[in-house]
Amino acid sequence: MAKNKFYVVWDGWEPGIYKSWDTCKKMIKNYKAAKYKSFKSLDEAKSAYEKGFFNYHKTKDQLSQKALSEINFKSISVDAASSGNPGKMEYRGVITKTKEELFKIGPFQQGTNNIGEFLALVHGLAFLKNKKSSLALYTDSKIAMSWVRQKKCKTKLAQSPINAKLFELVKRAENWLQTNTYSTPILKWNTKEWGEIPADFGRK
Repeated sequence: MAKNKFYVVWDGWEPGIYKSWDTCKKMIKNYKAAKYKSFKSLDEAKSAYEKGFFNYHKTKDQLSQKALSEINFKSISVDAASSGNPGKMEYRGVITKTKEELFKIGPFQQGTNNIGEFLALVHGLAFLKNKKSSLALYTDSKIAMSWVRQKKCKTKLAQSPINAKLFELVKRAENWLQTNTYSTPILKWNTKEWGEIPADFGRK
């Protein structure tokens, strides 16, 4: 059974804390640069809302000494975000240390987070190979890592006219994996210990 979530809208049509995703969506739909995030408990949501968007993320982004000693900062990080599953999906890659955006693709209609994570990882591999870079590559998705090892996007999402462009990109990614070699270390981001991956869209 799905756990209840609480949705903070810092910047939207009516900022506040909401108990359902449907209500939250109404507060951010067609609102430019809306700022929102889900939380597992009401206390977490209240604390985040009271801090405000920027102060919350500033505190959240402060890495512990343990994280600072464990993270390989000679790397880039990739992540995906999906509004619904399936829903609008996009992905991006950033420099791990500075969060400077290197690429951002999408949004695509009727995609899934897993597809986005897979595409982000392959895009990152191709990006680093093209740059002849020795940097490592972080992802927080075990599924994407598995699909990349298998050189196959094993999504159960059905192809349709709406997501045809997305599936074209998936085929290109699979073809890249099948016809290219790479030496880039693919590393698993330890979200539990380090917080959200630097490429996170901040909309969970």
